[in-house]
Amino acid sequence: MRLGADRVRVRVPATSANLGPGFDTAGMALGLYDDVEVRALGVSNVIVDVMGEGADDLPDGEDHLVVRALRHALDHVGAPQTGVQLICRNRIPHGRGLGSSAAAVVAGILAARALVSEPESLDDAVALTLATELEGHPDNAAPALLGGATLAWTDGPDAHAIRVDVHPSVVPIAVVPSHRLSTSHARGVLPAQVPHGDAAWQAGRSALLVEALGRRPELLFTATGDRLHQEQRRGAMPESLALVDALRARGIPAVVSGAGPTVLVLARSDAPAELPADERPTDADQALTEVFGGAMGGWRILRLGLSAEGALWRRLP
Repeated sequence: MRLGADRVRVRVPATSANLGPGFDTAGMALGLYDDVEVRALGVSNVIVDVMGEGADDLPDGEDHLVVRALRHALDHVGAPQTGVQLICRNRIPHGRGLGSSAAAVVAGILAARALVSEPESLDDAVALTLATELEGHPDNAAPALLGGATLAWTDGPDAHAIRVDVHPSVVPIAVVPSHRLSTSHARGVLPAQVPHGDAAWQAGRSALLVEALGRRPELLFTATGDRLHQEQRRGAMPESLALVDALRARGIPAVVSGAGPTVLVLARSDAPAELPADERPTDADQALTEVFGGAMGGWRILRLGLSAEGALWRRLP
């Protein structure tokens, strides 16, 4: 397959995985975006320019995750490799459980889609499988690709996902700490086995989560309960779990976002859904004020809302 363009741009949303009980399965796209521009070069050079998050510590050559994903996708469809100039404008915090690595992987794969002469060869189904090969699981890549809330699973070598309706009153809020936590460390503290009773309890909450997100948001507090991964990670992120505890003690559906340490609040608002997320008062506002008491201690409250669109790509002149 030949290349059909030499300059493309991709926009990818932040994501939150698990949503409480949906471990490695449920995810949600949030209204915060990385923008990536890729130019194919006639020489073998790789030039990487990163602005914003990760500007000081990301690789600047072939090891950059966007470049690796681009190469992986081009190889998959038999397109020629090329020199690359990469410009990344990163807004998604790194090491916070907001899908920054999935965003980079999806950006690289969709950049390849935009570059090749037959973009349909890298449709969403193929892109999700390729992203899962690099990520290890599809829970963040699925909402990054499809937008909204998703349920993802693997079947042999292939990954699949469907969108899940989200009630217009639901307003996702990310409470982001100043410190990072590596996904590998957060996964490394999980036990190899869980009690059968906890697994059955978790299955019930996961099923309820779908109904609560789409039609019964008043059930989100119950539906976001978890017994498989959050408490097990308390030692790795004590401040995050203390915040989850404090918010849930006030009746607010708060969970660890992905592998943490960000806390995701699935707040509700009666204000029109057309308003920007940061202009919609929610049922979590008072609880957040009480918990922090005006002293944020390095935490940031980001009223991101839901990103209904997944990653977008376009060719540039």
